[in-house]
Amino acid sequence: MRILSFLIFLIVLFFAGRLADSPHGPDFKLSCSTCHSPGGWHLDTAVYSFDHNTTKFPLSGQHNNISCRQCHTTLVFSQAKSQCVDCHKDVHEATAGSDCLRCHTSVSWLVNNINEIHRLSRFPLMGAHRTADCTQCHKSESMVRFDVSGVNCIDCHMREFQATTNPNHSTFGFSQDCSTCHPVNAIQWAGSGFNHNFFPLSKAHTLQCIDCHETGTYSGLNPDCAACHQPEYNAAKNPDHIVSGFPNNCKLCHSLNPGWKPASYRQHDNQSFPIYSGKHDGEWNSCTDCHTNPSNYKVFSCLNCHEHNQASMDGKHKGEAGGYSYNSAECLRCHPNGKAD
Repeated sequence: MRILSFLIFLIVLFFAGRLADSPHGPDFKLSCSTCHSPGGWHLDTAVYSFDHNTTKFPLSGQHNNISCRQCHTTLVFSQAKSQCVDCHKDVHEATAGSDCLRCHTSVSWLVNNINEIHRLSRFPLMGAHRTADCTQCHKSESMVRFDVSGVNCIDCHMREFQATTNPNHSTFGFSQDCSTCHPVNAIQWAGSGFNHNFFPLSKAHTLQCIDCHETGTYSGLNPDCAACHQPEYNAAKNPDHIVSGFPNNCKLCHSLNPGWKPASYRQHDNQSFPIYSGKHDGEWNSCTDCHTNPSNYKVFSCLNCHEHNQASMDGKHKGEAGGYSYNSAECLRCHPNGKAD
């Protein structure tokens, strides 16, 4: 009896040891029947019922179609690694990061959302950059490395910057931030988009750079009207700007409409005689109503409009105005605002 009990004890120890030596490792908890049948230890697909989606690595896409052994290289399943690079060779050689899922899916290696991917990077693809081929920026011998040359304009466009002669970007010290002047769009790279708000280029000032920057100097230009328009000022005869002593600040009279017309001296109210306000507003048609000599605007007449004869005016002012004289200069002296009293 003692011998039989001892034999049973040995048998139990034997099978317990065999169970402890499971090829799937000591931590494997699944029942053998999940994968195997009594017919043998090979995986029996007829009884296989393990749900891989309950693990930290759910099977999707192409991972559903591969053999277990392609990932589980040993029977200790817990030793299988879950990072993409653990199974897949990184053809990009770490130049695109180690997370393949940033660009690829388990369904296909093809990438069809480059713009969306790039939007999360330091260099979102906008305008003309959306249509550029990857290899135009990411240059490599293997064609699959994505080394970054840089994220500044000049990192890719230095050759164009140095080759530009109209105007010469290098000679005149242009900014190497191309976006300062050039819009990033797929239609036009050559057009200037420089923010010229310090001297708005509109209407008659809608010009080419070279029209003002004749010497190729792109800094320190005088923004005063006379710096460009002194010849026109000197040549103007109707009225003669020089004889009449007009200021050479053209915008005091001229608009930016083509031809610089109409001209209206809006400073007239503040600096000489109010014609745009008060009683005189709307009562005159042109400058020559008062300035009878169109070549000399220092000459003016009040008497052309105010039809009083000298006798009646002398009688009206008798005893009222010391040193009264019947002339336009005296009218202005006593009536600087155009008022009768």
